[in-house]
Amino acid sequence: MHVFDIVAEKAFDPAKHVEKILGETGGGDYTVACWEPGQASPYHCHPDCTEIYFCFSGGGTMRTPDTLVDITPGSFVVHPPGELHEYMNGSERTLLYRIRYGTDMKAHAIRWHGHPEWVQPEADKAYFARHPVPTGV
Repeated sequence: MHVFDIVAEKAFDPAKHVEKILGETGGGDYTVACWEPGQASPYHCHPDCTEIYFCFSGGGTMRTPDTLVDITPGSFVVHPPGELHEYMNGSERTLLYRIRYGTDMKAHAIRWHGHPEWVQPEADKAYFARHPVPTGV
């Protein structure tokens, strides 16, 4: 059994969102994800794992190629393997609980809003060349 106090585990950073892995078990991990107002994740996918988010406090918006969903306390989102997604935090600090499970947690990113200095890694360019995304994404 693994027991955590999500509030006690929180850690915020004004420079970037914080993903603090609390532990690993079997084929996955569990994380507390802390977001300052306006922070965003890269627009990414995990080809070989499912990623699940539960909003504990705060909120923002989760985007996939065909959906934009408001995330509020109590929201529960499941991204199946390979689904392109990004989280954009709202106007207050947000605390999310994340679970990932699968054969590999590796992510491939296509862009990162709000980070003009970000350069897409060559491995990610190669991944999206093999797995094109819809136009306008």
